[in-house]
Amino acid sequence: MREPTQTEAIDLVGRFEAGQEIPERMRADVRMLGSLLGRVLRESGSPGLYEDVERLRVATIQAYTDETPAAVERAEAIANSFSVSRADEVARAFTAYFHLVNLAEEHQRVRILRERDGRPDREEATDSVAAAFVRLSAEVGDETALARLQSLRFHPVFTAHPTEARRRAVSSSVRRLSTLLDEHDASLRNGADQRRAERRMLEEIDTLWRTAPLRAEKPTPTDEVRAVMGVFDETLYTAIPHVYRRIDDALQGPGAGGRAPVVRPFVRIGSWVGGDRDGNPFVTASVTRKAAKIASEHVLLGLEASASRIGRTMTLDAATTPPSDALVALWHSLKAADEDAANDIAKRSPNEPHRRILLLIARKIAATRERDADRAYRTPDELLADLRTVQDSLVRAGAARQAYGHLQQLLWQAETYGFHLTELEVRQHSAVHRKVLAELDAGGPRSEQTDEVLDVFRAVAFLQDRYGPRAAGRYIVSFTQSADDLAAVHRLARYAVGPDGTPPVLDVIPLFETFADLQAAPDILAEVMRHPEFTARLDATGRRLEVMLGYSDSSKDVGPVAANLALYTAQARISEWARSEGIELTLFHGRGGALGRGGGPANSAILAQPPHSVDGRFKLTEQGEVIFARYGDPAIAMRHIDQVAAAVLLASAPSIEQRNSAAAERYAAIAATMDAASRERFFSLVKAPGFAPWFAQVTPMEEIGLLALGSRPARRGLSVESLEDLRAIPWVFAWTQARINLAGWFGLGTALDAVGDEDLLREAYEQWPLFRTMIDNVAMSLAKADTRIARRYLELGDRDELAQLVLDEMAVTRNWVVRLTGGTELLGNKPVLQRAVKMRSPYVDALSLLQLRALRALRDAARQSAEPDPEQQRLLLLSVSGVAAGLQNTG
Repeated sequence: MREPTQTEAIDLVGRFEAGQEIPERMRADVRMLGSLLGRVLRESGSPGLYEDVERLRVATIQAYTDETPAAVERAEAIANSFSVSRADEVARAFTAYFHLVNLAEEHQRVRILRERDGRPDREEATDSVAAAFVRLSAEVGDETALARLQSLRFHPVFTAHPTEARRRAVSSSVRRLSTLLDEHDASLRNGADQRRAERRMLEEIDTLWRTAPLRAEKPTPTDEVRAVMGVFDETLYTAIPHVYRRIDDALQGPGAGGRAPVVRPFVRIGSWVGGDRDGNPFVTASVTRKAAKIASEHVLLGLEASASRIGRTMTLDAATTPPSDALVALWHSLKAADEDAANDIAKRSPNEPHRRILLLIARKIAATRERDADRAYRTPDELLADLRTVQDSLVRAGAARQAYGHLQQLLWQAETYGFHLTELEVRQHSAVHRKVLAELDAGGPRSEQTDEVLDVFRAVAFLQDRYGPRAAGRYIVSFTQSADDLAAVHRLARYAVGPDGTPPVLDVIPLFETFADLQAAPDILAEVMRHPEFTARLDATGRRLEVMLGYSDSSKDVGPVAANLALYTAQARISEWARSEGIELTLFHGRGGALGRGGGPANSAILAQPPHSVDGRFKLTEQGEVIFARYGDPAIAMRHIDQVAAAVLLASAPSIEQRNSAAAERYAAIAATMDAASRERFFSLVKAPGFAPWFAQVTPMEEIGLLALGSRPARRGLSVESLEDLRAIPWVFAWTQARINLAGWFGLGTALDAVGDEDLLREAYEQWPLFRTMIDNVAMSLAKADTRIARRYLELGDRDELAQLVLDEMAVTRNWVVRLTGGTELLGNKPVLQRAVKMRSPYVDALSLLQLRALRALRDAARQSAEPDPEQQRLLLLSVSGVAAGLQNTG
């Protein structure tokens, strides 16, 4: 197949871009950013680089639109023709392009959100908390709906699981570009110097190009803590109270801000970063202490700055806004502890009592951060009491707007974050506990591992004493397989403090991960109720209990279809057990970013849950690239929190619970058929002799371990001889990189074939939320896969029968999903998502072809027992990072 002329190439690219139906302003952003990148490449000092990038770009677009073998072969030939150093540059160029396209897409989302919020006559989005409240009120009455709103809880837990392929330096550059894109928009609106804005963007894109895309070393757990703190500083500290404010504005209308809010702070932020030691030997008790200290430093700095800022603006004269007796008493108390500062503040604010108090409160928060025991707050409740004294005084003086304005937001921040910011959770594997207990019970010398395990409990006790009981105390037991696994935590805590010590307050949380453990969960929970320490803690919390469900290992265990069905059944059975025991249950969902690990839209998943499994409380893990995608931009973070909270509130509506219950009953036979057929198909692949080594051959699984993604090792042993040796994240990540995405869909086509009745399945898609969510998630997973590219990866192995099994299942699954969702192609019923995937696909193909050439070279070297070429390894890792950016998910 001949290479197109320059005119033909321009026409081809133009037709491809025009066919994507991109919003005009986003199209302009993509063109501008792409043009600026092209200029950077031409100025890079590498002759012919821009032309080579364009050759491959045109070839992959032609291959994507023609879908002929010859077109793909020509694109592959171009990728293979580059020297390794030139291929390295081309991979970096395509990766930079994806960062810019992702930025343009995010900017378009933010632009739409801002425009909608700016319209004075706008109606609330149908998936907002305000809209959910209206619908819930219509079903249960205003009083009940308000009670449910005020007991609402959304609890995202940030983890350091290694799924963020992008360096923090790259993320920072992209964030600066986001600000510059805002400034560029402003220059277009007000006629400012557009060339200046574009010149600054050109400079930043040049910085992005020159920034090393790969980390030189794995981050330490402390590095991971600081990365999460960046999200708090830049987004969450202000975004979460703004969510509360928007909801209150919508519910109270013109009266909002002039009377007490009806919204109570419903977000709590958890963290495993610095606390999750399951499989990560680098997370020690010392790291856990350090993680809590860093988090506390950040939130106290934020609270101090907010109190100081509000205090400086609270210039209300005592004649117009007289202080209450309680405020006067508080002034004398604060003055006695910090007399010099109080006298100085009184001179500068002679007749402004509320201002003086807030400025002294800011100093007292600073003293708390500096550990000045004479002046510090001992607990967050003391701070909240002082702030409420100020608020009450303002209300009594008739200054309700000041009482419920910025001061209310500070109260919300203090209630949400306390002095700890994130509720740090500890996680450890049940097998480690059993081993340590056996050693302690034997009474011999203690190993280093045993000392470390016991020191964790001492660290938790220290954190609770210093930062308050909410700072730490949740203890998750991975691979919980018996009630003894939960009781073991209390035994270890007693060993840690000795016979005369007081153990820390612990909420022990079982984590059920495998298919068998999910089935056994209700019996294990019933059995643990006989352990006195567990039931004593249950009684102390008002019979509140958290139970965690693992999506990753269950999917790797029995396949995505059977795992989804098993998780639904487990939730239903656990919820029924909890109701019978009078327990207030919170199910903790261990979801990943990728579809093979429970990823996908959280709000639709929430509304598909069994009755009483949500009940106004939703907790889930957020990790890797998901943290920055959902919480990295304030507008997107606020929209995400509002959507999820709306679904959590609405999930307990009688109509939703009745719909889900009826659907589960009506389609139980379909579920049983799909479960059995999908598991059999999945096992025919993963239990085939030699599957694990073949999997390592046809994907970059081994090489992914070389990426400095996170501090946690990617595998449990030194080699992968079975799936049990491999963690769920690289299992999903590797299939994603090979453009197969097998972990998200394999077995579904066979399961649907086993049911066979297309009319019944179409009806199920319309009426059964769990089934609809499963089909829609698979549609996304398959849309990001590519059969032509996948076939080339599968050819790297020596098992044609396994390769054909994968391709056959992909074809039958794709066919069924298209038929059930309507239209003629995947995502036909979701045009925005379809557009985003299609816009990226040819560019991802370019990186996949570069990755394939590197993989072939490395596999050839391995067959000849030669040392791997470092340049080929680097090319492969660059392409892995680029594909992750292009597909916008990893593990």
